Amino acid sequence: MPPPTDLTEPAPDLRQQRIAAVVRDYQQPLLRYTSRLLRNATLAQDVVQTVFIKLCSNWSPRQEAGGDLKPWLFRVAHNEAVDLIRSEARRNRLHTCGAAEAEILNGGIHTDAVNDDDRRALVLGCLDALDPSERQVILLRLQQNMSYDEIAAIVNRPRGTVGALLHTAVKKLARQVRRKEGA
Repeated sequence: MPPPTDLTEPAPDLRQQRIAAVVRDYQQPLLRYTSRLLRNATLAQDVVQTVFIKLCSNWSPRQEAGGDLKPWLFRVAHNEAVDLIRSEARRNRLHTCGAAEAEILNGGIHTDAVNDDDRRALVLGCLDALDPSERQVILLRLQQNMSYDEIAAIVNRPRGTVGALLHTAVKKLARQVRRKEGA
């Protein structure tokens, strides 16, 4: 006969159900956000998986999905993505030096011209011109439709800074789109 359970704490099944509900509700928005931030769907899946692993390890038995959960999930996803971007940047610097040497030795210039008439694809392609912090706030605002206050909670910056970052990001993005459309 199993020992009596304490009625004040939810059963492990209830905890698992709550976590499964969070995964179901937030997996796709987190994947969209991180894949655009990282520009790589596979790496985004790794980041989101890490977010949910951290959620499971920090989830107390009595915890329920509350109002602080969404900003926490996006903040952890952002931090994981930024860490990944930084490590990739270090690796890319090494590869870029090797590629430049090979290009000089081959005597050719490699250009990757993408002809895409879809305006959305053009704008998304121009996101690379933005700094990671600008890219992050613009994706949270436009893709996730978050308020300035929600974005400020995720990026851990004041609301005014979020507005300034958005303003700068939109101006840079518009310039980049005009430049590519004119080319």
